[in-house]
Amino acid sequence: MSQPANARTVARTLFFVAMAAGFGQFGAIAALNDVAKFFGHVSASGSLRSTVGLSGSALGLGLGVLRLASLAALPLAARADHRGRPVILRQTLFAGLVLTALAALSPSYWFFVLCFALARPMLSAASTIVQVITVEFSSATNRIHRLAVMAAGAGIGAGLSAVLHGIIRGPDSFRWLFAAALVPALGLWRPSRAILEPVERVSVPASARLGAVPRTARGPLAIVASVVFSIGMMTGPANGFAFVYGEGVLKISPHLVALVVALSALTGLGGLVLSRRLSRTLGRRITIALGVLLLAATTAFAYSGGRASFIAGYLVGVGAVGLLTPATSALSTEIFLRSVRATAAGWVAVAGVLGATTGLAVFGWISDRVHAHASTGLRTAAFATFLPLLPTLLLLRRLPEKAAVELD
Repeated sequence: MSQPANARTVARTLFFVAMAAGFGQFGAIAALNDVAKFFGHVSASGSLRSTVGLSGSALGLGLGVLRLASLAALPLAARADHRGRPVILRQTLFAGLVLTALAALSPSYWFFVLCFALARPMLSAASTIVQVITVEFSSATNRIHRLAVMAAGAGIGAGLSAVLHGIIRGPDSFRWLFAAALVPALGLWRPSRAILEPVERVSVPASARLGAVPRTARGPLAIVASVVFSIGMMTGPANGFAFVYGEGVLKISPHLVALVVALSALTGLGGLVLSRRLSRTLGRRITIALGVLLLAATTAFAYSGGRASFIAGYLVGVGAVGLLTPATSALSTEIFLRSVRATAAGWVAVAGVLGATTGLAVFGWISDRVHAHASTGLRTAAFATFLPLLPTLLLLRRLPEKAAVELD
């Protein structure tokens, strides 16, 4: 495998790109409770809508729209197979960050949703291309390590968004958080030009622009997509409703939430380190299965009690995401040929988007239909959404392990 010039500089820049994409994408989640209260109406009746300002259906629909908009990441990622990874990475990253900053001017909840819906596919495509480039300039021995580093970058960016949300307070503090996306956009403009093609670009059929993959790759792609769909159905509600539940329902102060998010960096790092070890010893498939099981259990626990349960469940849940993310990234890229690797990664991203959108819609609908306190509705929604998905993990047995294989 040929290496790009100054691979260390490229790896460092990719880390900050992943961090910027994570920051931009997580801003909507971190500030959702503030946005709901600012544009909604809070009362004292005890329901989810009266507690946080907007109904669970409105929140779920808004978050679902954000996720669903990420479907546009497929053609954007597929273009990277035809026009090259670096140029598409730069275009999607900067467009996504600028659109995120535009949300600072939101006059309504749905304008906020619109801005992030336009930004989300750009940033999702940038994150996908980061994974593809990382896989392609890594050897078999350090591939999972570098993917873990990139996952750490995305996690740090998301965590930074949540921490800033806790620090910047005020009735419209979310506007400053969104506007902060301009900082990485300006800071990465020049460094991003150091990212070169990992290997010599090959000729790609025009059909790849439409997301076509060879017949031989469709079976493995369908399996990976099914598993990632299930993961998305869990991570969507787990992330999307976490801050609404913690701040809006349990009345945890934003400063304490920011502290919890900062501490979650340690559990997330622990999950990444464990993923690196288990992916090499047990394989990608088992590591993913363990991560999904842990995520389902900890998320249900987080929504099942008071503050202590939420904090413990959130911390361990971040570790679970750290455990499964690098292994999923590796499995969903290294089993495909380079000529369609970015396109396949785009389809996997689409599966995750559809899963998260479905999960958010189901989770919000169930929470509204449980006529009890808001915490009871969310606990019931967690169990009803997550448990039916676990059998899909059996599909992992049909995928090959390529941890020790050098890629084209």
